[in-house]
Amino acid sequence: MEAVSALTSVPDDRSSAPARPRAQSVLVVDDEVRSLEALTRTLEEEFTVFTASTAEEALEVLRREFVTIILCDQRMPGMPGVAFLKKVRAEWPDPIRIVISGYTDAEDIIAGVNEAGIWQYLLKPWHPEQLLLTLRSAVEVYRLQREHQRLSLELRDAPVVLKQQVEAKRAQARQRFAADAIVRAPDSPLERVCELVERIAPHDLSVLITGESGTGKELVARALHYGSGRGARPFVIENCGALPDELLESELFGHKRGAFTGAYEDRLGLFQEADGGTIFLDEIGDTSAAFQVKLLRALQEGEIRPVGSSRTLSVDVRVVAATNRDLDEDVRTGRFREDLYYRIATVTLPLPPLRDRPMDIEPLARSILERSRAQLRLPVEGFTPEAMACLKRYRWPGNGRELQNEVQRMLALADGPWLGAELLSPRVLHAAAEGQERDLSLLAGLDGTLKERIEQLEARILRETLLRHRWNKTRAAQELGLSRVGLRSKLARYQLERS
Repeated sequence: MEAVSALTSVPDDRSSAPARPRAQSVLVVDDEVRSLEALTRTLEEEFTVFTASTAEEALEVLRREFVTIILCDQRMPGMPGVAFLKKVRAEWPDPIRIVISGYTDAEDIIAGVNEAGIWQYLLKPWHPEQLLLTLRSAVEVYRLQREHQRLSLELRDAPVVLKQQVEAKRAQARQRFAADAIVRAPDSPLERVCELVERIAPHDLSVLITGESGTGKELVARALHYGSGRGARPFVIENCGALPDELLESELFGHKRGAFTGAYEDRLGLFQEADGGTIFLDEIGDTSAAFQVKLLRALQEGEIRPVGSSRTLSVDVRVVAATNRDLDEDVRTGRFREDLYYRIATVTLPLPPLRDRPMDIEPLARSILERSRAQLRLPVEGFTPEAMACLKRYRWPGNGRELQNEVQRMLALADGPWLGAELLSPRVLHAAAEGQERDLSLLAGLDGTLKERIEQLEARILRETLLRHRWNKTRAAQELGLSRVGLRSKLARYQLERS
């Protein structure tokens, strides 16, 4: 870092400053012994001081010692100060160079700045405190100079490092959002869906994903994107049912400044942001007939026109759409355009609801628990068998999203290492109990004589009732028509305890 010269006359006013550790080194070059001693006494409390009476001695010091600042007299026998500092600049450019002299020859100052790159030109007589302040500033300049050099080296290597980091992130995304990473049981109906995703992902085909809300349509769309050759390009999401036509058109196609009230600047649309990648149009069945015409043209021609613009722009995107509606029925009734339907539904992937794949509830619940407890940093180990049985008996109208909310609710209420059935919400407990009462298969698990089977069934009823009332024995006894003493007697008889 080349320094700017300053002609500084040192005032006589005194100021106090706290002592600092001797972390930096100063080379003092002066042919006058008394001046050399005075400078050494002033600086040695804060700096490691090396001294030399000639330029040749100073060069020897520089060859064997690490020096941060050079404080040099101008007029010396043999080699003058500016000539010495010019030589230093050529061989050791890092130290901060300062000239201290009793002469103010303009030519010396100009030569010092232009040829030797001096940072300050101090005048004798100097004041100790002012001299220390100057050298402290020189230390900061030296630190900034080294930091600048370090950052310059890092920035020079940044493209390679950044490329490696981006590739690592891409590989992590591919692994996280691959079809194999979708949580399911080995005998799940989703297994067939994931096989289709892996087969069609490499092909640049439009895909329509159908299914109820919360069944994982976005996960499948991401698996299609990261399993394709577009995986290194953007994946952009837009919920088409959340915006009116005007705003949706602006979001997808962009707009020009002044196109409508509030359009204060040009804006890129999501089709442009997704250029080369994939755009996921969720809830496409909720769009109006007027907007469907504009969307059809964009998909057919591969061109969009921003709102308020007279020019069309070419875009290269893969479209993955999703809906929870029956688009076949909407096409028959005329609510959804048939030509747009066939444009977006080259391949259709129907996702079954969670109630049709009960085998997925346990692995999905455990996966949600694993992620949630890591985020919340809770020492929870898992679900009790009763809690898991209740989760499996519930029909989950909200699918995976409802299951996620239920597990997170249980985590928030947990006060131990296991999530028990008493932490479940009332709707899950009641629905699980009703499902158990309707399920005649529970009788198949009863063994023994009629009396023994009735006792086993009674024990199950007692436990289910206590679970629904979160082990409130008073309420359970009232529902069952028992006294508290009678309920306690039955609990002791069947050895039922709160797990």
